[in-house]
Amino acid sequence: VTDEAALRALSERLGATSIDVLVCNAGVLADQRLGAIDAAGFDAMRRQYEVNALGPLRTVQALAGHLHAGSRVGIITSRMGSVADNGSGGHYGYRASKAAVNAIGKSLALDLAPRGVSVFLLHPGYVATDMTGGRGEVAPQGAT
Repeated sequence: VTDEAALRALSERLGATSIDVLVCNAGVLADQRLGAIDAAGFDAMRRQYEVNALGPLRTVQALAGHLHAGSRVGIITSRMGSVADNGSGGHYGYRASKAAVNAIGKSLALDLAPRGVSVFLLHPGYVATDMTGGRGEVAPQGAT
């Protein structure tokens, strides 16, 4: 989702194929704590922003020609992107990137609505994945 050439190539490979449902689900998490953010920490924050916020925008833009009236775009976000719901601090890059993707999703919804394309921001809950160290309240389907 950070490689524009790869996204263009995907669009070309799809040819005239229409997309009914597009789910933007790529995401990365790195923890930053105030007072301990060094150059590598800021690099990790930029990476999170590239993947978590700009990745969905790049993907939708690259595949927009394949969307049609009735298409649905789902963007996986996180409650951690909520400014009002931040009760623990930290995770600066992840929180900021998810807040940004929420704003991006809203703009995409407004921009694609005249074409009949719906955009949804989806918070799946605290999911047990590699990103959460296998901890979570929900397991991905098929996980043991």
